Amino acid sequence: MNENTDMGRALQATPATVLTVSYDGSGFSGFARQPGQTTVQGELERSLSTVLRRPVELAVAGRTDAGVHARGQVVSFPYDSSVLNPTAFVRSVNALAGERIAVRAVRSAVPGFSARFDAKGREYRYRIGAGPVPPLFLRGVAWWVPRELDLNAMRQAAEHLIGEHDFKSFCVTVSAIDKPTKRRVSLIEVTEEEHLGESSIVVRVVGNAFLHSMVRVIAGTLVEVGAGRREPEWVAHALAACERAAAGPTAPAHGLTLWHVNYAEGVWL
Repeated sequence: MNENTDMGRALQATPATVLTVSYDGSGFSGFARQPGQTTVQGELERSLSTVLRRPVELAVAGRTDAGVHARGQVVSFPYDSSVLNPTAFVRSVNALAGERIAVRAVRSAVPGFSARFDAKGREYRYRIGAGPVPPLFLRGVAWWVPRELDLNAMRQAAEHLIGEHDFKSFCVTVSAIDKPTKRRVSLIEVTEEEHLGESSIVVRVVGNAFLHSMVRVIAGTLVEVGAGRREPEWVAHALAACERAAAGPTAPAHGLTLWHVNYAEGVWL
């Protein structure tokens, strides 16, 4: 039996350390590690490796694009966190990761747990500042659309996307080549919120998994309806077309936030 086999078996028997992470995506070239680029994964792995004094390679619930933010991103790696002081560990990692990344919580999960493959559902929120005055305090996390939007029309349009569908019209074309494009969307809410005196429209999307840029295309499509350029029924035709050109534009990355990831309760130690 060689050393690599022994190490592989040891990792399989090791509980997983699971981190809930927030980040401001504006300073990163996306989540995924890329040579020569500043990424969330790269900074996190560097910080964790320094604190734990061993190499760390992360599994992640969703690889966000450049400019996309996260409030409840989840990452995992094989490590028995019972030996850690959680408060000191989180403080050390955050001190090294930089001001745009914050580890919010640390948990232990069963051996073999993967933040990606064990996820049961994901929630994204897309924020829009609508009207003639651009957002000031929310400008980094909201897409400014310089006209009023019809929220009721957007809600009617969103109803056509609820359920299990082929969302090929709602993703980056090249990302769908020879890959399954059916996904299940359980909820789309369109609400209005106020933060620091600024009003914004929030599109909340919950589903089992998402295609590349799917939520951003949903947001861009709903804005087409809200702006009166399309009728709500057009969304159903766009969905059925299974062709990217049939749906609306891809909304800017900075308005999107990965909000929350769901897991079965039985995975936690």
